[in-house]
Amino acid sequence: MLLERIYDEDLSQASYFIGCQQTNEAIVIDPRRDVAVYLDLAQARGMRILHVAETHIHADYLSGTRELADATGATIWVSGEGGPDWQYGFEGQRLRDGDTITVGNLTLAADHTPGHTPEHSSFRLSDVAAGDEPGYLFSCDFVFVGDLGRPDLLDEAAGGVDTRYEGAQQLFRSLRDKLLTLPDYVQVYPAHGSGSACGKALGAVPTTTVGYERNFAWWGGYLATNDEQGFIDELLEGQPDAPTYFGRMKRQNRDGPQILGHREPLPELDAEDVKTGLEDATVAFVDTRNQHEVHQGTVPGSLNVPAFGKPATHAGWVYDPEADSRPLVLLAKDRDLAQLVWDHLIRVGIDDVKGYVTSLDGLPVVAPELVAPTDLATTDYDLLLDVRNASEYAAGTIPGAKQLSAGRVLWHQDELPESGTIVTFCQSGVRNSVAASTLRSAGHHVVELEGSYLGWQAAQK
Repeated sequence: MLLERIYDEDLSQASYFIGCQQTNEAIVIDPRRDVAVYLDLAQARGMRILHVAETHIHADYLSGTRELADATGATIWVSGEGGPDWQYGFEGQRLRDGDTITVGNLTLAADHTPGHTPEHSSFRLSDVAAGDEPGYLFSCDFVFVGDLGRPDLLDEAAGGVDTRYEGAQQLFRSLRDKLLTLPDYVQVYPAHGSGSACGKALGAVPTTTVGYERNFAWWGGYLATNDEQGFIDELLEGQPDAPTYFGRMKRQNRDGPQILGHREPLPELDAEDVKTGLEDATVAFVDTRNQHEVHQGTVPGSLNVPAFGKPATHAGWVYDPEADSRPLVLLAKDRDLAQLVWDHLIRVGIDDVKGYVTSLDGLPVVAPELVAPTDLATTDYDLLLDVRNASEYAAGTIPGAKQLSAGRVLWHQDELPESGTIVTFCQSGVRNSVAASTLRSAGHHVVELEGSYLGWQAAQK
C-alpha cells in the first residue's frame, strides 16, 4: 500500500493519496483545488487515480474533488448522510454509513461521524493483504491530534442558529459509537493541523492513534465517565473566531465548485494598462510583499496578501469575489511567484487573476499611514481596533481597544465608524497589514500601529 499525506501549510489542510501497489489503482481523499500535485504523484508512482472521495462539505477551502475527477475521469464519492439540507448539488456516488469503496486490494468503509457537520463521514481503511480488520482511519474534521472538529462553525459562518449544541451531542455519540469501538492500534489521519480554525487546540504532529486519543486527549475522561454535559461545555468554550469567507466556501462546496481545467500561465502586464485599470476601477491590485515593504509604498487601495505566509487564508479575508467582480492584478517579483500565489488563491475560490507586474514603476504609489506606540496616546482617532482573535484579545489588549478579527472585518463594517480614523493592530503586524489594506480599499481612513501589540508592550517598559 502507498500512503502519501499532502499538506497545505497555508490552510493547515491535509489530503491523502492512497494506492494499491498490486493493481496501481489510487484514491484521493479531500483534495485541494490546484490538483497538479496529485497528478504528478500518480505519474511518479505509476498509478491511476480512479476514485476521489470527500468527507464533508468543507468550510475552510474550496474542494478539488470535481477538479481532480474532471482531470482523471475518476469516480466521485461524497456523503449521502445528514438529511435533505446537507446533500451535495453535483453528480457523484453517495455514501451511506457502512458503504465501501474498493481500490485494488484496499477497502475503505464509510463511517457516518456527525458533529462537526451533520453529513460528515470518516473512512476506515483495510488492506486485504494484512487482514480484514481496519488499520487506518481517515478522520478528516472529526478527530484531530489532541482535539476535535468544532461543532459551532455552522452558527459562526454558515448562518445556523444554535446548531452547535446538537453538533456537540453528535460528536459525543460519534466518539462513543464509532471511534472508541476501534482497536487502539488503528492509526488516525486527520485533515487539519496546528493553525487551522476548524478546532481550538490542534496538535502539530501529523498522525495519532485511537489509543493515544482515548487516553490522552482532553475529551477522553468525559467519554470514560459518560459525562456528556461536561464534554459539551469544554468543547464549546474558547473556540477561535471563524473567518467570514467560510460561509461562501460552504455554499460553493455544497453546490459544486466551478471546474477550471487547464489554466494558461499568467501574463506580465503593461504598467500603463494597469494604471488605466486602476483609474477606471476595473481591476483590484494585490501587493504580495510583506508588511515592511508595503509600508515603504504601495498602490492606493491595494490589498496586502503576502506571498510568503498564508496567501490563500489572507486573500479569503480581504477579497470577496461574490461582492467584487474586478479581476486581480498581482505585484510579484516574477512569473513563478505570481503563479504560486494564484495556485493558493484558487484554493479559496478566487479565480479571476488578470496577470501580474514585477514592480510599481509607472503606477501611483502611497505609503500607508503608521503611528508609533509612543505617539498613540496623543493621536486623535475614532476607534482603536484589535484585529486578533477573541482569545488573544481576552488574554490582554491595549486599553480602550475593540476586537474584530482580521478574517471578519470586511463583512462587519457596520461595527466600524462610517467616518473618522481607525487605528489597527494585531500581534506583530502581519495580520494588521492585511486587515488594514482591505479596510482602506473599502474607503476607511486607517492608521496602523507600528509593531502592533508587541510594539506597544515593548514601549510600556
